[in-house]
Amino acid sequence: MALRETHIDRMRDGSFDTLVIGGGINGAVTAASLAGRGASVALIDRGDFAHFTSQASSNLVWGGFKYLENYELWLVFKLCQSRNRLMRAYRDNIKEIGFYAALDKKGPYPPWFAALGALGYWIIGQFGTRWPRLLSREKIEREEPAINTTDVAGGIEYRDGILIDNDARFVFSFVRSAIEAGAAAANYVEMVSATRDGDRWTAQLRDVDTGEEFQTTARTIVNAAGPFVDETNQSWGLTTDHRIVYSKGIHLVVPRLTTKHHDKVLAFYDDTERLFYVIPMGRRSVIGTTDTRVDTPYTEADDDDIEFLLEQINARMDLDRPLRKPDIIAKRCGVRPLVVSTDGADHTEVDWTKLSRKHAVETDHRQRVVTIFGGKLTDCLNVGEEVAEAVEQLGIPLEKDLHNWYGEPARATRKEFFRQARLMKLDRIRDKPEVEPLSDRLWRRYGRRAFAMLDAIREEPAMAEDIMGSADYIRVELHEAARSEMVTKLEDFMRRRSKIELVVSDHDIDHSPGLREVAEILFGADQADARLAEYFGGDDNIPDAVKAGPPPSESTKSAGDVLV
Repeated sequence: MALRETHIDRMRDGSFDTLVIGGGINGAVTAASLAGRGASVALIDRGDFAHFTSQASSNLVWGGFKYLENYELWLVFKLCQSRNRLMRAYRDNIKEIGFYAALDKKGPYPPWFAALGALGYWIIGQFGTRWPRLLSREKIEREEPAINTTDVAGGIEYRDGILIDNDARFVFSFVRSAIEAGAAAANYVEMVSATRDGDRWTAQLRDVDTGEEFQTTARTIVNAAGPFVDETNQSWGLTTDHRIVYSKGIHLVVPRLTTKHHDKVLAFYDDTERLFYVIPMGRRSVIGTTDTRVDTPYTEADDDDIEFLLEQINARMDLDRPLRKPDIIAKRCGVRPLVVSTDGADHTEVDWTKLSRKHAVETDHRQRVVTIFGGKLTDCLNVGEEVAEAVEQLGIPLEKDLHNWYGEPARATRKEFFRQARLMKLDRIRDKPEVEPLSDRLWRRYGRRAFAMLDAIREEPAMAEDIMGSADYIRVELHEAARSEMVTKLEDFMRRRSKIELVVSDHDIDHSPGLREVAEILFGADQADARLAEYFGGDDNIPDAVKAGPPPSESTKSAGDVLV
């Protein structure tokens, strides 16, 4: 946690061009965009980075095919542009994937009409993916036998993008970019108050982990608090032209439902004529999402949500046996902050299922506050650029945008990494044919930082060992997370820096002796027990297997020993 403490030290009595409130996708991309263009930036979140809405997405990078239903052609065009940019900039993290839609005979659109829409979507997207296909019922039966075609008239396949790792880790990549460009960033730091004093804001901040309060100042503030932007603005006495309404969505993570080598997103219309998906996640499938109007950002997946999704998927897939609640490995639940205008209209009667995930950036020039309403992961680069333009208009000088504040390292750097990995036979050290090569995984997750990890494995082969078995995280990755990923609670690593909680069952986590070593590497032996107790809800709740820990490791090296 030394990195976090260093950044809090910088914020304590610090002076910045911009203070960004909120470390979800909007706040993270804002910090990266501003810092990458020379502004001094402080980024805070009262929880972990991406701990709220940004950890509950579908992991899809898409242009919004369904928005064609409401003729939002300009929005679809903008989203497709952003999708294409993200797929070019993050070639190893975002992959093109087929959306395989089976259309019922009683569905809202016949296959030929949906195929015309898919063709239009491909054209609007400037041919950024492979072309769409019209599917006959027979072709669907042949290509994906897991689909129940009893009532299927045909289908279509169009293409978009998907994050290989989880959404929260992608958000953290922008936090890392901001830090590398000179920003100060800290999770578990909340804003107690903020007042305008002359030409600056003075913010009273509190370290949630220790309780310490301190002050920092900034010339401008960016309100990127996601579902909480309205209440944050109200605390400053600001009025805006937009506000947020909430829609709850859930996903269920279950064992893989589709054919082993069929790496596509299955799309279906549910009984309410809303699209839902079966999304591949390695050895798992993710089913979702629902769409329920709620009045609070604090939500959870209730029995009705779960039963609805199970009923819908069991009716549309030809499974060996119906899915039941015990098959659920993990649940994801979050709200979508949807943008509406504050024009005095009664939005309680709005059909929120027709509200798109568009965003709005609003500037209060008198108070020097920029607010980001709504948005989605796909649109993040547009958000970063629009906020930078707004901040520049508030008098913060920025360097020319060279578009180097986002994206993966250059191809030559990538080529050199894989050359070194091949020479040291990295993928043979840990030969698991059922999972992706270790070299691919390390490069995708860490980029340039993966070179130091190769050095660590050369020096100490035990650094390439899996710690939790099926979690697919090796020892050196834990050392890297402890050193540079600002992991403050065990949940930060288990749920957001990794997706272990999403793909490994609670039973397997509870019976993993390696989890104790995970805690010791992340927090040190003296803090491991406290962090495990926090994670399991009390010392008495720590499972015996975790308490006992693994057999003594041959490796006694610390993070400082193995990584430079």
